[in-house]
Amino acid sequence: MGVDYYNTLKVDKNAKDEDLKKAYRKLAMKWHPDKNPNNKKEAEAKFKQISEAYEVLSDPQKRAIYDQYGEEGLKGQVPPPETGGPGGATFFSTGDGPATFRFNPRNADDIFAEFFGFSSPFGGMGGGGGGMRGGSRSFGGMFGDDIFSSFGEGRPINTAPRKAPPIENTLPCSLEELYKGTTKKMKISREIVDVSGKTLPVEEILTIDIKPGWKRGTKITFPEKGNEQPNFIPADLVFVIDEKPHSTFTREGNDLVVTKKIPLVEALTGCTVHLTTLDGRTLTIPVNNVIHPNYEEVVAKEGMPIPKDPSKRGNLRIKFDIRFPTRLSAEQKSGIKKLLNS
Repeated sequence: MGVDYYNTLKVDKNAKDEDLKKAYRKLAMKWHPDKNPNNKKEAEAKFKQISEAYEVLSDPQKRAIYDQYGEEGLKGQVPPPETGGPGGATFFSTGDGPATFRFNPRNADDIFAEFFGFSSPFGGMGGGGGGMRGGSRSFGGMFGDDIFSSFGEGRPINTAPRKAPPIENTLPCSLEELYKGTTKKMKISREIVDVSGKTLPVEEILTIDIKPGWKRGTKITFPEKGNEQPNFIPADLVFVIDEKPHSTFTREGNDLVVTKKIPLVEALTGCTVHLTTLDGRTLTIPVNNVIHPNYEEVVAKEGMPIPKDPSKRGNLRIKFDIRFPTRLSAEQKSGIKKLLNS
């Protein structure tokens, strides 16, 4: 299941909304990074985990997906329910299968600010720490009376809009598509904010031009195509090329590798290899050398296109799986000895 959000919040799986709020309030105040200046790195990690757990379990849709599929389901491994996506989710459809639900965790500080009404236990309410300490909603009461001696003077809240983290989605491509190049149309569903501040669902078609020779891991970025939210710059959508397995060839860098099975007699006397290339041509390759177990026949410029210069190509490398006979008669053994010793 990956991360256990219930264990993170110290609640059971039947926890109600009030139980979740109570647990989040207690743990968020305990692990707020500003409360732990001497252990800030660990506190930041725990604070982020606590916030993510609360965001998931307090949202009925995310919680339903998590309960059924675990963390993997939230991060894009299963189809979404039929309901529309929340502000932190994006749906993809590649045309090759069902849509994918992808959960994009919100910033931990934003969840804290939304819950408590403050974005920081410092300034922003009455002009800094001194004003807050005397107020009816003082963070001193939440974190302890020594909050200001530990935290120092108040500081202003950063109100500049944050950019949401990028959303990555795998884009599977066949070896033929990566050899010749192709165009893929990607249908995405996302939410935008209109001039009145209302959130509206929209669908868009994105066009991706796959260039000849692109490799697994190549990234195509569509800036700010994630969901729109107030005070946030939308996330970039990033599609990451993945390579589907091929029945004949494997790829090693810019080279194509194929393994042919041959009997021992052909390894000793020579053979002819017939191959259909990724663009449909037929190659006839005579091999006249003695083929030993580590032998490779290299056919120059019959590999993958080189992305920076598609007019150039890698090589085709033919490896051999030599089938030895399981038994030989005495007469056959004698004949082989005479031939090889002559």
